[in-house]
Amino acid sequence: MEIENANCKTKVSECIDNVDMEQLCVDKPLKLDVEITGLDKLIEELHRVFSHSHVNIQDVQKLMLGYKSDPKDWRKYAKYDRFRYTRNLVDQGNGAFNIMILCWGPGHASAIHDHADSHCFMKLLSGSLEEVRYDWPDNVQPEVIKKMKRKAKRCCLESEDLENSDAKYTNGDKGNRQNGKENENCQIGGDNVNCEDEFDEFRENYDIKSMKEVGRTRMEINDVCYINDALGLHRMENPSHVDGAVSLHLYCPPFNSCRVFDARTGKPTEVKVTFWSMYGKKIKRVLEASDMVDGQQ
Repeated sequence: MEIENANCKTKVSECIDNVDMEQLCVDKPLKLDVEITGLDKLIEELHRVFSHSHVNIQDVQKLMLGYKSDPKDWRKYAKYDRFRYTRNLVDQGNGAFNIMILCWGPGHASAIHDHADSHCFMKLLSGSLEEVRYDWPDNVQPEVIKKMKRKAKRCCLESEDLENSDAKYTNGDKGNRQNGKENENCQIGGDNVNCEDEFDEFRENYDIKSMKEVGRTRMEINDVCYINDALGLHRMENPSHVDGAVSLHLYCPPFNSCRVFDARTGKPTEVKVTFWSMYGKKIKRVLEASDMVDGQQ
């Protein structure tokens, strides 16, 4: 299946039966063939796209790229806090997605975090941001990777069953038995996968070491980036100590919590995601996403 047909209306781990993981590793669509005039029009187009049962990743990316930032469109949603970045809900997307504006004061940054098996699209509206990507810690795996390994393990076992039914082993046959054990390696997509060692999901104790940074990208106005848990973890930061920044985020499916990671040890902690404002109005208390969903049903 081509990347254009990867469905971002479902969780990332639910895509792997129909699409290779390499096809989820996309950053930008191949070309821009749509122009969106205004934030309201972008939201309208997103509702149209997400009304279908299948939503192509690149269709969403093209819509996000097609909108050119205009402060008059989003200024009413831009609510800052002196001490930390804010998440300001713009549209709930009928439960299929949500779209929000994040405001970053000078020097503000997020923690290293995952995306709860969802798809994340981000567009820079004002200022400049830096995206820093990290590998997953060795002892923590996202659902999508665990499912990939379970799928590969099934392939190993099925291949092993076929070998057992088609061949008889002799004492002198060392091609399929070594020291009384069947060869546990099989070819998965051209790579050797060990059916025993590669499928241990967790180690008992954390291997205390710092998170491994694998990439750093400076985003400028109207740039769009995409990430999912198969691509790794990231943190966003405003590199300026003078100017603020504003970014537009779309998450599908929406999620109520995610994991943040200690940069020194890699240890994860699950946290609730919150909103600073909703639909342009600052709320009296920081509202959890689950509260917002319950209140809209």
